[in-house]
Amino acid sequence: MKDPAEASPHKRRPRYIGRNPRAFHDKYKELDPERYQADVRKVLASGKTPAGTHRPIMVDEVLDCLRPAPGEIAADCTLGGGGHGRAILERLQPGGRLVALDVDAVELRRTEAILRRAGFGPESLSVHNVNFAGLPKVLAAEGIAAADVVLADLGVSSMQLDNPDRGFNYKEPGPLDMRMNPSRGESAARLLARSNEQALVRMFEENADEPHAVAIARLLKQQPCQTTHELERQVRTLLSSPPFNLEKAEVKMSVRRTFQALRIAVNDEFASLDWFLRSLPQCLAPGGRVAILTFHSGEDRRVKKAFQRGHREGVYASVAREVIRSSMEETRANRRASSAKLRWAVRGTLEP
Repeated sequence: MKDPAEASPHKRRPRYIGRNPRAFHDKYKELDPERYQADVRKVLASGKTPAGTHRPIMVDEVLDCLRPAPGEIAADCTLGGGGHGRAILERLQPGGRLVALDVDAVELRRTEAILRRAGFGPESLSVHNVNFAGLPKVLAAEGIAAADVVLADLGVSSMQLDNPDRGFNYKEPGPLDMRMNPSRGESAARLLARSNEQALVRMFEENADEPHAVAIARLLKQQPCQTTHELERQVRTLLSSPPFNLEKAEVKMSVRRTFQALRIAVNDEFASLDWFLRSLPQCLAPGGRVAILTFHSGEDRRVKKAFQRGHREGVYASVAREVIRSSMEETRANRRASSAKLRWAVRGTLEP
């Protein structure tokens, strides 16, 4: 009989717990979509997004706004899972080029590998691990005077939301992190610990229009949080109890707004967006098209006002009169599309 000590060190992959495992790291089939394509198709058919997979939103609408053509130069300022980027790349060929940016080094490496395997070499695709506000410097480094097409999708990708290790969500317990680039800056837990109560009130009000900002800020200074579950539980308990006694749906919205406000502050998202919008006209060639996807009112207001101001000043020849929303069919198939807003602008010939 073979000595157990000499048995093969190979370990069998753990079986799914039940038909649909709940924990992110247990969903190994969804996390390996190329190997388990049939299983991923079943998840998609059910109207859900497979774990660790990003479903690009309003791809057809984005392409209609941008109209990428063979030979043109495009910039995808938030490459993410590469859904929009790949669709644009396909329409730039032959002879076109996509300059892709993303602040998340983890997802950038994964997406670049997927696009390289799809046949997009260095002559048609270059990638840069920088925030979208760094577009002017990236174009200058590439020797590009201006792009014909620019896209920015400001949403948090499903890969980031679903992974509890990143701390963006409270479905599963995880560290209260929320950094788009995990190797830079301070975590949400550190931000909460060093900020005084007044600063937290401003953050919750300005970043998320949270009506209970004062009470939430006071609580979080009295009871510091280190995990996503701690933060969710404390806010939920506070607003479900006297004197608030809020309905469950209202409590859930406040929890979401609290997480949103923290994420925006941790990643300095509004400052990055403001800088991007100011420098955008210099990055677009005359007649160049830009499309921006936003996911909450603070972002959309900034984009709308910047486009309208540019139109009045003649910097943009035309801008979207109305916001574009996802279709009913897409929203049913992908619930994360429900909050998306798309706006576009076309560069004029006047210098900004």
